[in-house]
Amino acid sequence: MSATVTAKNITAEVTAWVERNLTPTGLVPDLRKEGLDSFQTLGLPGNKSEEYKHTPITRALEKNFNFLSDNPSPNDTALTGFFIPGIDADILVFVNGMFAPQHSSIAPAAAGVSIMTLKEAVDTRKEVISTHLAKHADFRTDALAALNTASWMDGSFVHIPRNTIVDRPIIIHHIHDVQQGQVISAARNLVVVEPGAKVTLVEKIDSIGSANGFSNLVSELVVAENAELNFYSIQNDKGNRYHYNLIQITQADSSRVNTYTFTLDGKFIRNNLQLALDGQGIESHMYGLYALTGDTLADNHTVVDHKKAHSYSNELYKGIMDGNSRGVFNGKIYVRPNAQKTNAFQANRNILLTDKAAVNTKPQLEIWADDVKCSHGCTTGQLDEEAIFYLQTRGISKEAARAMMLYAFAGEILDNVKHPVLKDYVDRMISERLHKDF
Repeated sequence: MSATVTAKNITAEVTAWVERNLTPTGLVPDLRKEGLDSFQTLGLPGNKSEEYKHTPITRALEKNFNFLSDNPSPNDTALTGFFIPGIDADILVFVNGMFAPQHSSIAPAAAGVSIMTLKEAVDTRKEVISTHLAKHADFRTDALAALNTASWMDGSFVHIPRNTIVDRPIIIHHIHDVQQGQVISAARNLVVVEPGAKVTLVEKIDSIGSANGFSNLVSELVVAENAELNFYSIQNDKGNRYHYNLIQITQADSSRVNTYTFTLDGKFIRNNLQLALDGQGIESHMYGLYALTGDTLADNHTVVDHKKAHSYSNELYKGIMDGNSRGVFNGKIYVRPNAQKTNAFQANRNILLTDKAAVNTKPQLEIWADDVKCSHGCTTGQLDEEAIFYLQTRGISKEAARAMMLYAFAGEILDNVKHPVLKDYVDRMISERLHKDF
């Protein structure tokens, strides 16, 4: 496709793609139409969009994708290399946006626990679907969320009933098979954790093949009173993946949420992580690590919206940029007038390893209450050459010394991971990456 296609034309082309392929009957057609109408009204974000000025997603789609072609049929390739070894978990696998039951494994659940595809839930869990689906992620102001609302192919549905502790993590794999050509997919996840319940959820992004892939993934996670959610996003896709990821979390009174975002590879990644703290006594922690090389672009946009009093949020994102890579961190904390006694903290720290690597960081606070404790800050620098020299005088090679220091820098994020098998798995990925590529 020509790189000179205008934003208006690409919006029309994407609309034709939705209308031709991705409006199955019976799957909330009224909601899909609302999403499509909103997408057509908003259009894809242009060059002057403040939210996307460092992430030219419209230009990337214009240059790299033909929305008038169909996805190739995936090969039933062994996918075990993408799975997390040694973990006892329920696993749902989606290949090119479609459920792959032959690769999935869901054990008999405790009473009332539902783990299934979103397609199935639309027919069998109508009350929860009508209450929550597309009620939290705002598709009326976000064009890509609107596109997902109109076009999702399938996805995951998880419902944890009141006072249920789920010991096994739930892992959702989103895999693109681009061995035969480009793939464009849209997937949707809905997770509802009822009062007093607890669950760990993992999403993992991967690709097979060398062609381009574009994935549009939206997750709505609802955490009720006194409930706990631990959410991990592992992005180690070595392919040409262009990935838009919106995670919208809504919390009620005295709920607890821990999120962990690891971006270790990929082509073009946009992560929108948004927390609505709509209750008192809430505790939220957001941890992120992006370790980039080559020409990877990773853009992390976060929003923490304190709506009511007596809640706490803590956010720490760290970045390591090598080669021609670019990192973006744009974090916003809102403290509403009724959110007195709020404690909110935000920090972004970055290391640049080359003159060509870059980071754009913009931590922000907007406070409408006067009895709060809030802070934010960012740092960007290079490795301490004196510390590297000190390690060299102890018989450590310069390359090993650099890797050790980078690992120590990343370790502050890893130290907060609670699940031992996940911690070991991510630890090995980070260690391998830092010793091999940096």
